[in-house]
Amino acid sequence: MVDPRLLEILVCPRCKGELEYRTDGSERLICRKCAVAFPVRDDIPVMLMDEAVSLEVSGREN
Repeated sequence: MVDPRLLEILVCPRCKGELEYRTDGSERLICRKCAVAFPVRDDIPVMLMDEAVSLEVSGREN
């Protein structure tokens, strides 16, 4: 689980928008504006655009 204090300050590296923390099957941070999901590995968010997964391609929008 990602530290709640960290979640309060994290933003999307592309648009600086708000992120949504999801734990449905796998931990990830979602930017609805950019339609990407950032993985969380070992409780550490990986906030690199190279690691982001497109929600449109993956079909995991919801």
